[in-house]
Amino acid sequence: MATIYVDGKTYEVNHVNNLLHECLQKGIDIPYFCWHPAMGSVGSCRQCAVKQYKDENDATGQIVMSCMVPATDGTKISVDDPEAAAFRKSVIEWLMTNHPHDCPICDEGGECHLQDMTVMTGHAYRRFRFKKKTYINQYLGPLINHEMNRCIQCYRCVRFYKDYAHGDDFDVFGAHNHVYFGRHEDGVLQNEFSGNLVEVCPTGVFTDKTLKQHYTRKWDMTTAPSICTHCGVGCNTIGAERYGGVRRILNRYNGQVNGYFLCDRGRYGYDYVNSAHRIRTPMRRKSNGELGTASKDDVIGNLKNILARKKKVIGIGSPRASVESNFALKKFVGADKYYTGLSDTASKLVEQVIGILKNGPVRSPSLKDIRESDAVFILGEDVTNTAPMMALALRQSVRQAPLKLVDMVKIPRWHEYAVQDVIQQRKGPFFIAGVAGTKLDDIATRTYYAEPDDIARLGYAVAHLLDNNAPAVKKLDEEIRQLAEEIAQALSKAERPLIVSGISLGSEVIIHAAANVAASLSKEQKRTNISYIVPEANTMGVGLLGGGSVGDAIRSAREKKADTVIIFENDLYRRANKESVDTFLKQFENVIVIDYLKNNTTEKATVVLPAGTFGETGGTFVNYEGRAQRYFQVYYQKDELKESWRWLREATMAAGHNDFKEWDNLDAVVGAVNREAAALRNINVAAPTSRFSISGMKMSRSSARYSGRTAIRAHENVHEQKPPDDPDAPFTFTMEGFSGLKPPALNNLFWAPRWNSVQSLTRFQEEIGGPLRGGDPGVRLIEPPGNISFSFFTDIPAAFEKRDDEFYTVPVYHIFGSDELSIQASWIQELTAKPYILLNRRDAETKKLNAGDEPDVQLSGVTLKLPVKISDAIPQGVAGMPVGIPGMDNVLLPGWVKI
Repeated sequence: MATIYVDGKTYEVNHVNNLLHECLQKGIDIPYFCWHPAMGSVGSCRQCAVKQYKDENDATGQIVMSCMVPATDGTKISVDDPEAAAFRKSVIEWLMTNHPHDCPICDEGGECHLQDMTVMTGHAYRRFRFKKKTYINQYLGPLINHEMNRCIQCYRCVRFYKDYAHGDDFDVFGAHNHVYFGRHEDGVLQNEFSGNLVEVCPTGVFTDKTLKQHYTRKWDMTTAPSICTHCGVGCNTIGAERYGGVRRILNRYNGQVNGYFLCDRGRYGYDYVNSAHRIRTPMRRKSNGELGTASKDDVIGNLKNILARKKKVIGIGSPRASVESNFALKKFVGADKYYTGLSDTASKLVEQVIGILKNGPVRSPSLKDIRESDAVFILGEDVTNTAPMMALALRQSVRQAPLKLVDMVKIPRWHEYAVQDVIQQRKGPFFIAGVAGTKLDDIATRTYYAEPDDIARLGYAVAHLLDNNAPAVKKLDEEIRQLAEEIAQALSKAERPLIVSGISLGSEVIIHAAANVAASLSKEQKRTNISYIVPEANTMGVGLLGGGSVGDAIRSAREKKADTVIIFENDLYRRANKESVDTFLKQFENVIVIDYLKNNTTEKATVVLPAGTFGETGGTFVNYEGRAQRYFQVYYQKDELKESWRWLREATMAAGHNDFKEWDNLDAVVGAVNREAAALRNINVAAPTSRFSISGMKMSRSSARYSGRTAIRAHENVHEQKPPDDPDAPFTFTMEGFSGLKPPALNNLFWAPRWNSVQSLTRFQEEIGGPLRGGDPGVRLIEPPGNISFSFFTDIPAAFEKRDDEFYTVPVYHIFGSDELSIQASWIQELTAKPYILLNRRDAETKKLNAGDEPDVQLSGVTLKLPVKISDAIPQGVAGMPVGIPGMDNVLLPGWVKI
């Protein structure tokens, strides 16, 4: 610690940080532009000027940039010094010479950092009377709007895109006062994190193009804390609504999870909430066989008789439904008749993953832990496409080993340009074993492309080299043995090694091999972590809750002698092959589906009830690390949209069952989960209850500047209407309520006096770049038991053997398209890949196929005509096919195909 003096006041600070960091940490307002807590200091904007004095006898001092001066003991500075204040005011004036005064029409208006800093410095009148420089804007794709005339040359955008996210199609062109930030030509930004430019940019150069399609001023939106629904990482988000629809998604800082950023799928995949395919009213199959709209009373009356025969009902949950809804379904039908909604393969592998994490010697890391890892070994995952934000964290991990050189020469880590001068092109150990090329290959020390069994063999070999007690791999090629030695040596030298694997390839032996490697490393008392990637928002939640797979439901349907199946938020055709699902559903007299999107399963239903999305409902998801996190209803919806558990409660109570009689709000359900589901105990700690208040007030969902609430409902009533109540959350649906510092799980708006933009986040953090005040949201449900005797897995597969007439085909994932929900957004559809089959170049030559040819591909009795893509990265005898995208959404992989 160190003592510094700011305008005559004494502050205790952390000496490893710079003055700007520490002053902001202490609540001292210093304007800035180029500095960002995740990207360090470069001193390019000159906006954070303060006056520094040598000692108490120095009355003159000198102007310094506070972001470039360490907070050493005894430092004496003045923020309010007239010369420093005049300097900062003049900097704003320089930056504004070419900036258009278009605030009233700028999409950034109302949360613009440039506006805040202009007011903070006191710059009010423009003296520049000459012609401004103007630029031609670029088309950057369907997600981001470009308005280059607003640029103030802070360099934040290019530093994030190139240095942090490692994008290579965006740069700065020109020099001095003639610079341009963009691409070398118009085109879609190729980096999966490009949407962060919208929040990173302090002005309106980069804005949310999807918001422009239904634009609303920032202060007129209703917001609530939420959780991303598009993968298993569990990024924290803020959902924003106006006129009954989600308008945008913002990042919600969580120091342990996503930090300052989001991936583009998480930011822009929200439009399924507003989709024309939404189910908004109850439906029932009529006497003519058609599925038509019905009243709620009609449907509940119909279900009353059906659900009275409780013993004849089975239930299928979903990894995209909340913990609470899955628990309610399991409680109603009974544990022996509840199925998680996972496919056979996913169910088996998730069970294995949970067993390893709960009973193994190493823990599952948060994204923060991943960012701090100093050696990485990835087994079988294309992380950028299956867990994008984990990929961004992994990109930061390759700096950790080279940063030791920075520490040796005593350069502070926040001094970014000096750090880059030392690091140069050095990267920490980073090894990838996958079936095809990945977007992380550019940072890899070595890559190894192989069939899943061969990937597992490499993992087993590494584990044996680390610990002789681990089983050895027989008949290992010399080249692979040498690679295993290189990997083992790098991992053994690391202080924080990380093993990354997952269920995307459907390989149990890869899961086991990864566990063996991690267990071998743990014997050396290292801070070893193992991360298993799972595909959906609540995959771990249903895994912890327990139950059979969709395949188990299909196989046991006749034995159960059930006549009714209840399906929660799940398209079964994505979990099992079409023929078996068709046969399964035909066995039931009543197929009750509660979902929010029309799909192949709802088309087969006899009754359909409209479920709410994250926009209209609240609940809990459990992410890949076992972190339970709460999401809250964003807005009040007058349609008959409810949580799946609420529909079940209403229908069962009408049928005379009292299982859920006491469940009058979400707190009651969470309490029941906490009491009755041992694996989910402490889930109630994830967020405050609905009774929580501060100074007798609930939290407000709307800002104090919210306008038009009477006008919005003028077609119903010209008088001010009583706001609806929210029985499930400590929020109001209005601007009335508490709007100050809240518990972290309830943060729905980052705002502080003088700070209208997301830069106000510093006021909400315990330590800048660290945890939020009160701790980061969520509660971990899985922790390793500590010192235990781990039994190594021994199921080492034989080496892969090619077949002459068939290809072993693995799933290929795409950040845009493979996810069931985000594909509903029109702008995501523009970025989605078309169906194809990926072949090794030599295999294509053997089959006399060229890129673009469309041979017949036979898989599980289905014939598809798919264009060929050729890659040197995929091994011979193996093919790849995209999963989830339109035209491929019912294709189940892995499996053997004929071409």
